[in-house]
Amino acid sequence: METTIDTSISSIIPSFKIGVIHYHHIEVGDSPQMLKGRLQLFQESIFFDLQDKNVTDISGVSEWRDVFKSTGKDPNRYRHSAEALFRRVKKQNYLSTINSAIDLNNFFSLQYEVPIGIYDLNELKGNNIELRVGQAGETYKGLNGRKNSLENLIVAADEEGPFGSPFVDSNRAPVGKGTTNALQIIFLKPTLPAEEGNKLTKSLMDMFISIHGGEGSFRVVNA
Repeated sequence: METTIDTSISSIIPSFKIGVIHYHHIEVGDSPQMLKGRLQLFQESIFFDLQDKNVTDISGVSEWRDVFKSTGKDPNRYRHSAEALFRRVKKQNYLSTINSAIDLNNFFSLQYEVPIGIYDLNELKGNNIELRVGQAGETYKGLNGRKNSLENLIVAADEEGPFGSPFVDSNRAPVGKGTTNALQIIFLKPTLPAEEGNKLTKSLMDMFISIHGGEGSFRVVNA
């Protein structure tokens, strides 16, 4: 399955880039105690770091707020998923464990300060995933339980339409304990050098496979 970036993004943000990972034959289950412990300690560390600064002072949070502004989405009304995680931690509303894939996704989103989406590959349709800007009238029901407007929002779409975004993912392809094949999209900082993007994406993939088994392949897709 190929992943491409549409000109509706590249014409506005020439430095836009994403890390894309395909996983096969993985086993998703309860998070191991090691991951639960690391996620908890990391959140506590972030909480203390944020006592003297605002969430918007975090470089990745700030960069992705600028991305939203660039495409015409108000970042104060539509906070990207990494910012939402940091705001929860700042309120000491720590993330509860969901499953090994989602917990690790959240851990890396906090570590790298960027939105990251993970999707059940078997639920996606067609041979191409396109990153583009959402059009007027496009919506989907999100994992937040609401109908979300996708207009001016960066979305990931298959042949059936949008299924994910750095704001909130749809409820069409969530990863659960029955997932054996998955697609992960890392919405990298636009200012991140390409070489660093490759290292980051590979590091995430290796950690994911060490917990879930299976095989993975990755690439960084540039605008």
